[in-house]
Amino acid sequence: MRRMNMSTSQPGTEIGYTWPIRVYYEDTDAGGIVFYANYLKFFERARTEWLRACGVDQHRLAEESDAIFIVRSTAVDYRAPARLDDIVEIVSRIERLGRASVDFVQEAWREGTLLATGSVRVGCVDRLTLRPAAIPASVLAALRGGPGVSQHED
Repeated sequence: MRRMNMSTSQPGTEIGYTWPIRVYYEDTDAGGIVFYANYLKFFERARTEWLRACGVDQHRLAEESDAIFIVRSTAVDYRAPARLDDIVEIVSRIERLGRASVDFVQEAWREGTLLATGSVRVGCVDRLTLRPAAIPASVLAALRGGPGVSQHED
């Protein structure tokens, strides 16, 4: 796990979990530029790896507590293109940790250039009813102790 001081809002003041992703041919459009929707896939992979780094096994969590995470909303701002074979570093931070949801801020960087920023709200739901559920206490503790957590909690 690597920590980085990169933030568009307050440079040097927030630390986020960083996950590198190489851009493959399948990620690009006919012009060799990363297709815009693929940033959401990159962000998803980085959040999943971040949860693993915090000790959260989503499959086991679902089996043991019937809790799963679903994306409720997203917004992405595109600033510069990524291209085939680039190494893109996805920086993930928790902006808000609620009782049943988590707001992530994510950034895609290439060698010091900000490519895209995204905000993603993830909700915890019961996997059988798909109704909102409280995030299990063990997961909240892991999230609070993980990299990239700000002080904004409900």
